[in-house]
Amino acid sequence: MLRSNLELIAMLTIFIISWSALFLLYSVFNLYAPFTNKTIDLDPIFQPYGRAQDLLPADFQPRPSEEKRDWHDYKAMEQDAKRVGLGEQGKAAKLKNSTRDLQLKLNEKYGFNALLSDSISVNRSLPDIRPPNCKKKLYLSVLPKVSIILIFYNEYFSVLKRSLHSVINRSPPELIKEIILVDDYSDRDHLHKPLEDYIAGHFTNVRIIRLPRRMGLIAARTAGARNATAEILVFLDSHIEANHNWLPPLLEPIALNKRMVVCPIIDSVNYNNFELSEFRPKGHRGAFTRDLAYVILGLLPENIKFPSKPYKNPVMMGGLFAISTQFFWELGGYDEGLDIYGGEQFELSFKIWMCGGEMYNVPCSRVAHVFPSPHKKPYNVPAGRSNYLFKNYKRVAEVWMDGYTKYISWYYEAGDIDVGDLTKQKALRSKLKCKSFEWYLKNVAFDVIGGYPPFMYASGAIQNLGDANMCVDVLRHDFLQPIGLYTCAENLVFPQLPQFWTLTPHWELYMHNNFMCLEVRTLKRNAPVWQKPCHRKGGNQFWNYDYKSRLLKNREDGKRCLEMLPLNKTVVVNACNKSNIYMRWNIGFINRTALQNISYT
Repeated sequence: MLRSNLELIAMLTIFIISWSALFLLYSVFNLYAPFTNKTIDLDPIFQPYGRAQDLLPADFQPRPSEEKRDWHDYKAMEQDAKRVGLGEQGKAAKLKNSTRDLQLKLNEKYGFNALLSDSISVNRSLPDIRPPNCKKKLYLSVLPKVSIILIFYNEYFSVLKRSLHSVINRSPPELIKEIILVDDYSDRDHLHKPLEDYIAGHFTNVRIIRLPRRMGLIAARTAGARNATAEILVFLDSHIEANHNWLPPLLEPIALNKRMVVCPIIDSVNYNNFELSEFRPKGHRGAFTRDLAYVILGLLPENIKFPSKPYKNPVMMGGLFAISTQFFWELGGYDEGLDIYGGEQFELSFKIWMCGGEMYNVPCSRVAHVFPSPHKKPYNVPAGRSNYLFKNYKRVAEVWMDGYTKYISWYYEAGDIDVGDLTKQKALRSKLKCKSFEWYLKNVAFDVIGGYPPFMYASGAIQNLGDANMCVDVLRHDFLQPIGLYTCAENLVFPQLPQFWTLTPHWELYMHNNFMCLEVRTLKRNAPVWQKPCHRKGGNQFWNYDYKSRLLKNREDGKRCLEMLPLNKTVVVNACNKSNIYMRWNIGFINRTALQNISYT
């Protein structure tokens, strides 16, 4: 009897050990099985909502260890410091003059010096430009994994490869669950089989999702998010270079608070020589004007005192940020009624702040962005969708800005634009019990609206009627050279920044992205026009637009007007002459209601 009991116990023990071993093998296999490089042809419309959030428990809440660790990869940093060569250490690079014509041709096509990019290593080194305290910071030893989502459309091959290598080279491998490339229906050959072969030969955790038609930036990001499986989503552009230890500083705030959204500090890579520089050395905050143009503000005094500490940001720049997967879908993701691109950074920023979240910029996380030539549009607009920006901004305003829509300069002019069904978005706002836009202005963007006048007389591109192809443009010049003329943007109401001007109630013509005003320094014939800091004293910065005669008048007496010189395509100021068609201008948006009661000299 004793023997049979012993045999039974032995058999049960073997059975338990066997099943435990099988379970352990299964767990290890699932944890460490190599990631398959796979290209997925996807129509996101037919994908289930929130694949990633379905994988998370309903009560998901990161429970980080209190222990801290140093996440720096000192070996990689040491190797980077030793690298020499073209463009290494983020230095400006230059090719031989014999290739200048080809460089200019490719620059015009791609928006940056593509030939030079091909000559710079995809693994090039970057200088560590973080605030000094960042180099000593420790972060939680247990951090959540991320799905990194990069959107591209006809991206230049070497720039895309450099983006991937920088992210992988400078990220702790244990924190990256996957990198998802979303192709918004690119038609360039190198982005198909050559890209797939390159990924298969160099990476183990990168896959491509290909959209079946051009859907735009917003839909492409949504497709990437739907197919992500990690706890954290990190959205990046496809023309970036991540700097040392960029990822842990982004993840710790979210690990501590799942409703925290964080943005890296965005540095600049020059489109012509690929030099890395600090975009705003002391940091910046996002803001907006009364016509919903994105602008940049400086830091608050309390933020400047602690240069390595994360600080609140009212509006994200839009292209680079990290967010909890659960919180992203709790907010409804991106509004699917937004088309192509534009307005999504406002919609998401308003939702984050008004619906229970917070958003911070993180000075210890640095990602450099290749800002294309000002005259290169990031996305070509599909036929029949040219008014998408008006539609997007109006849609965001009607859902989130409450009664403040009446202060948007172009709102009533856009009255006939159909923004689509808003039922779902308004129901989401009600379900989440979001705060009012007034609360947002008083508590988050308290210094944003106060600095802007209550309306604008006109804004957009300033187009010459004598040659409708030419518009007033800063011509990539610094403030030591006069402004000039350049081929008009396709969208005159919302042109690229070098052509985006606003005529304010202070009678200034200012540039949207830097608040510099047009100034005429002399009363001589053919007086050049300059960009200078706005002084709000009238005089040489005073401008008045007569929308009936289409003259742009300089100085209060109204005797001198802006003129295009057709022979050399320059812009000057001369004595007004209504019969001179080269003195007549159209502005993208004109607030006739505000201008009609103005008396003209």
